[in-house]
Amino acid sequence: MTTTTPPVTLDDVRAAAERLAGVARRTPVLRSRTLDALVGAEVHLKCENFQRVGAFKFRGAYNAASRLAPEQLSRGIAAYSSGNHAQAVALAARELGTTAVIVMPEDAPPSKRAATEAYGARIVTYDRYTGDRVAVAEALAAERGLAIVPPYEHPHVIAGQGTAALELLEEAGELDALVAPVGGGGLIAGSATAVKGLHPGTRVIGVEPEAGDDTKRSLEAGHRVSVPVPRTIADGQALQTPGELTFSVNRRLLDGIVLVGDDEIRDAMRFAFERLKIVLEPSGATPLAVLLTGRAGRLPGRVGLILSGGNVDAARFARLCGPRT
Repeated sequence: MTTTTPPVTLDDVRAAAERLAGVARRTPVLRSRTLDALVGAEVHLKCENFQRVGAFKFRGAYNAASRLAPEQLSRGIAAYSSGNHAQAVALAARELGTTAVIVMPEDAPPSKRAATEAYGARIVTYDRYTGDRVAVAEALAAERGLAIVPPYEHPHVIAGQGTAALELLEEAGELDALVAPVGGGGLIAGSATAVKGLHPGTRVIGVEPEAGDDTKRSLEAGHRVSVPVPRTIADGQALQTPGELTFSVNRRLLDGIVLVGDDEIRDAMRFAFERLKIVLEPSGATPLAVLLTGRAGRLPGRVGLILSGGNVDAARFARLCGPRT
């Protein structure tokens, strides 16, 4: 009988946590009596909107980049991203004393592009509806001898992202359920690896926007499937197909995927701002939307939410969360 070694283990996540110590922030875990009363559970909010670059992505980007050989780092790093991973790789490159070239969609939020450039990266744009960001990045990397740090499809990236859940468990203790966003699947794969490795009975639930339900459909089909380019306010989750590596983890460890609509995401962003006094970008608010809508049913006991990021500028936040016309 043969066994398959998982691409990422709890030990990998723990090693990533050691590598990130003193570099990434240990983000706060917040509580709210108002939220607990509304949803009938004890909720622990892991606020990755307070992470460096404003999102969890710095964890995986730095963990992966820091493991490159010195001669590779000297040549530079390439990445492709709609925004948060772009900023994360740009900052990781600066911290490690190298350069970064980032492939970003033309319609990426201006604030995310500006922040990426402020960290010192060079931006190359493409049309997300007609172009292939991976092909563009691979061509650049081959031409210039750059190492690609992908946004989710790499074991070191997944392990780094899992450190958010590891910290949450260290502070909150064992949970009955963990809810986290799903884009390419790196955050939820790393989180599930950490959670199931420590507490196998904890339910791990992913959240996708209704317009971008590629992972949910893939889990139901038993193999990866693609959806049309999602048109959703949750730009960090606007992917067509799950990663091959991340899906291999998630199909084994996830207990389910829940979908939320754009209006429900807006309501969650507004609730976070008005009642919790924190700012969340649309993708970062999707786990909160699950609780507020009851889409996952009545979650038992103690629930952890990974609020993945807060990169939304004031003008966009006002458009999304202001009065509806």
